[in-house]
Amino acid sequence: MTPRRQQILSTAADLFAARGFHGVSMGDIGAAVGVSGPALYKHFAGKEDILGQCLLHASDQLLAGARELLPDDGVPAGRPDGALTALIARHADFALDNPALIVIQEREWGALGAEARAQVREHQLAYIDVWTDSLRPLRPDLGGTEARAAVQAAFGLLNSTPHSARIGRAAMRALLTRMARAALLTPPAGPDPAR
Repeated sequence: MTPRRQQILSTAADLFAARGFHGVSMGDIGAAVGVSGPALYKHFAGKEDILGQCLLHASDQLLAGARELLPDDGVPAGRPDGALTALIARHADFALDNPALIVIQEREWGALGAEARAQVREHQLAYIDVWTDSLRPLRPDLGGTEARAAVQAAFGLLNSTPHSARIGRAAMRALLTRMARAALLTPPAGPDPAR
């Protein structure tokens, strides 16, 4: 991705997070990056394309980062929970470093067109699969569906950072990683009340 394209996406994400997708125009984005609104059309088809590319780029970063953490055989050296621990830390860093993307993922999903939504969703599901594959050997008590649900619940915890009272980045990262590990690796005590 070119530096200019990345600048546009980053700026647009900040604007969408602050004012909402519908509260931002192409002219607003152009002014924020120092070009006219029409000049943005050299890089993107329109505002919806910019939103889609923001979310697709975020999903790509998360998925590529997750895959980098795992060796080709999927079994990390060292501790049995090493892959999951690394995934949690990587996601916590992403959430802390990209709060605007976390906000627009949560709030602006409905503004995406069907094609962009399908692309982003495909990458998100692959990312969930990486986590689920790392969790299941550590939690044999969880079936596939339960493990996926647990992973997505952990994402909710990790992605809550834009809404959290900040306690400093290092302290927040430590807190999030401890909580996510505990949520994913600690089997519930006693019978499941939902059964």
